[in-house]
Amino acid sequence: MLRSLNIRDFVIVDTLDIDLEQGFTVLTGETGAGKSILLDALALVLGERADASQIREGKTKAEISAIFSLSESLQKIINQWLDEQGFSSEDDGATLILKRIIETSGRSRAFINGSAATLNQAKELGSYLVDIHGQHAHQLLLKTGAQRDLLDNQAKLWPMVAEVKKLYQNWQGAKKQLELAIHAGENLQKEHERLSWQLEELDNLSPKVGEWAEVEAEHSRLANASRLIEGSQKALHLIQEQEGHAEELLSKAFNELTDLAKLDAHLDDAKIAIESAQIQLTEASHSLNRYLQKIDVDPDRLKEIEERLKELHNASKKFKCLPEDLPQVWEDIQEKVTAIKDSQDLATLEANLKTTETHYRKEAKVLSQARAKASKILEKAVTDAMQDLSMAGGVFSIQIDELADGSPHGLEQIEFLVAGHPGVTPKPLSKVASGGELARISLAISVITSEASQIPTLIFDEVDSGIGGAVAETVGKRMKELGQAHQVLCVTHLAQVAAQGHQHWKVSKHSASNQTVSQITSLNRQERVEEIARMLGGAEITETTRRHARELLGA
Repeated sequence: MLRSLNIRDFVIVDTLDIDLEQGFTVLTGETGAGKSILLDALALVLGERADASQIREGKTKAEISAIFSLSESLQKIINQWLDEQGFSSEDDGATLILKRIIETSGRSRAFINGSAATLNQAKELGSYLVDIHGQHAHQLLLKTGAQRDLLDNQAKLWPMVAEVKKLYQNWQGAKKQLELAIHAGENLQKEHERLSWQLEELDNLSPKVGEWAEVEAEHSRLANASRLIEGSQKALHLIQEQEGHAEELLSKAFNELTDLAKLDAHLDDAKIAIESAQIQLTEASHSLNRYLQKIDVDPDRLKEIEERLKELHNASKKFKCLPEDLPQVWEDIQEKVTAIKDSQDLATLEANLKTTETHYRKEAKVLSQARAKASKILEKAVTDAMQDLSMAGGVFSIQIDELADGSPHGLEQIEFLVAGHPGVTPKPLSKVASGGELARISLAISVITSEASQIPTLIFDEVDSGIGGAVAETVGKRMKELGQAHQVLCVTHLAQVAAQGHQHWKVSKHSASNQTVSQITSLNRQERVEEIARMLGGAEITETTRRHARELLGA
């Protein structure tokens, strides 16, 4: 679970340290107070792309860190992933620390347990830890492929999906190979002769990827070896050998300031800076000495390199390409020659095409059966949930249409259908007229898929928009139930949902020194009454709204 979130200079947050608990936690506050900013910060730690505009005005960088505690089962999975990726585990193995730094230059850095990481690594690791359901989830559901992905995720079919995709690529590759072989048969002999002498010449040359840049760099070093040695020796002489050399001058300055700093501590910074310069200068001396020990004037090697440069340059002119592109040209010619040879054995290529298609269709049918079974389970679960969301008699169904030619995703197209009322024919989600209905269905799907999730922390960012009344209370109860098995965080504007929380945080903002700052506070019982009363009654809180708030909390 997410144990703590620490934010520095992010958007309108200056300093924020939050300790989180298990169960259902709600975050409330006025619109624009910064509730979703907290989730945006967490998303950055989990590998989302950053922007320099997210740094608080007047600051040079934003820092966000999150500490997770891992269950015994998740600990095994995470620590195995860390080992595979080359990261170390924390001492107890049950703690994970993620950090993100954003700088005004646009540079962004991610860290896992203190070691630098790529955004893809942070995102992959985050997929084991947190599942975020955004306030626009119902809009994402309308995108091509999102419904199929949701069904596959709910049924844990990703290994099977990945295998089907690989087999589809094999099949399409075999198809392309056969097509190339057939076309290569035209003017076969003439083309084969032309390509053969080109291939023979490139075989002899054997250009390697990146070789041109390496040869150019080595030529520059060898051709200028004398100048490099002379210049390095001169620099070393200035640093530590000639009279009044740099190390001597810095040492004198340091000794002078050491005595003076005892009289005035304001000189400590200057003394420390000079001491740092001494260290850097010593390192530079060592580096120059090592360089001078290794560099060598080698006329024979220089001649050899110049000959190789000439060969690569002449070949690039002959093949009308850049020298660095010769390896790719060589590979392309090899493929064309192979295609011509293969064109003389079309039977083998046709057999390979048939085999790869058979393997694909066999595995894709197994996936189709699994999807059909999973769709029935999801249909019933969402339909049952709709009854509690003011859609009594409504029906959710999943339409599976067969694709004759197949696709990387399988042999079918998935589409979610819904009927909001009894007696109405289910229609595609994209055809649902009511935005409120779409929001409720999306919420039902989000909650149901989360119930089956193994991810410890679930976050719902205003997914309850578009609902209210008894429906809101039902949603709150479902999320509270979710909190029995998961850590659930919910940003909400609904008092009925907020009242169900095990913990309640209020986000607010205030102005200080001509800047707007967001802050978060954990509420006690009486403070919750006031906040829920505000959510019920608006700006003016009355005893009636307070009584209603107490009733909600009491319930």
